[in-house]
Amino acid sequence: MAVAGTQIERRWDQFHTWGPYGLLGFSTLLSAVATDLMASPAEWYAAGALVALAILLQLWWGRARRRTARSITGRRLPSRAGTVYYVLRWAIAFALTWVNPFFAFYAVTGYFDSDELISGRRRQRFGLFVTTVIVAGSQVGGMPLRSPQQWAVFAGLLVANNALLMVIAHLTDQEEERSRARAATIVELERTNAALQQALDENAALHAQLLIQAREAGVADERRRLAAEIHDTIAQGLTGIIAQLQVVANAPALDIARIHLDRAADLARHSLGEARRSVQNLAPVALENDGLPEALKNTVAEWGERTGVRAEFTVAGPTEQLHDEVSATLLRIAQEALSNTARHARATRAGVTLTFLGDEVILDIRDDGRGFDPLAVRERTGTGGFGLDGMRARAERIAGNLTVESEPGQGTALSARVPLVRHDP
Repeated sequence: MAVAGTQIERRWDQFHTWGPYGLLGFSTLLSAVATDLMASPAEWYAAGALVALAILLQLWWGRARRRTARSITGRRLPSRAGTVYYVLRWAIAFALTWVNPFFAFYAVTGYFDSDELISGRRRQRFGLFVTTVIVAGSQVGGMPLRSPQQWAVFAGLLVANNALLMVIAHLTDQEEERSRARAATIVELERTNAALQQALDENAALHAQLLIQAREAGVADERRRLAAEIHDTIAQGLTGIIAQLQVVANAPALDIARIHLDRAADLARHSLGEARRSVQNLAPVALENDGLPEALKNTVAEWGERTGVRAEFTVAGPTEQLHDEVSATLLRIAQEALSNTARHARATRAGVTLTFLGDEVILDIRDDGRGFDPLAVRERTGTGGFGLDGMRARAERIAGNLTVESEPGQGTALSARVPLVRHDP
């Protein structure tokens, strides 16, 4: 649009430079053909002198015009020299039209450049009005006017020409207003586009930063997962193996020692399988062939047999096939809770309950051990213990939560509540 506007301004500039010459030549040609309108030699001489004067005026203005200032759009700005040129050209055109009405074609140049040559809206309108005087005089047959009828027609033509100019001026003003509005809209759109581009650049930089942070968070989360997996599987298995070997060391008979050695070997194989699956981020071994209820049942039974603690497992509510991640999380929490019970609680009874309740699953682990003060443990360790923090982190990773209730001498109750997400078909 800027290029098109520049081309239009260039064409108008060419017309203002060469248009008066063309209209003057055309008027002179018509006047020469219509010889009956200039009967006397004096009129011919007068017309020739006036045409020569008009040419000299155009030559002078051609040099003076190059020194006039331009607006930011490229248009010539009104000047005092332009006003003098407009007045002198009107006077020459009026005299030529008095000699021959066909010279009115030269006078109409005043319609096209009054805004470029004259400053002020009222002066421009007056310049247009005096130009209509010449045009109306030529339309009525030329001046001077010799009869009342000519004066009446002249007055009517003067009114009609000025009314037409007013309509054209009004339409021109509206078009200029629309052009200014469009220009302002374009400027605003360019500013908005620049701001939008800046926002896009900032968003791209922010996106790249978020990707880096997400990658770092993923690495940290994977490290925590592996640490929790090692703690919940390998560390527990090694603890069990040590306990069995301690029994073997104090066993009074070879048969009893062999039984505990076999248990230690089973724990070692189980821990090795868990280590491999932890690295591969697969489900626990216990869930490889069984659902969560069966896996918990077997885990509780094996734990009770190994520790000598009376352990019971209960399922409440309609059983659902859970998502692998939910099943693995609840099984790990149960394993860690039972491991803590074996190491610290000195319990004689323990119970594990899995409840399917509408849109969530609840895992409860209880024991009648010596209990503890959760606040005191948190103040002493600063975290509440790796096992509790690990279980809580596992529950929160799948949008769940973990609560612990315990008092010294009153046992411990742990409850994990997680959303019920069904197994993918």
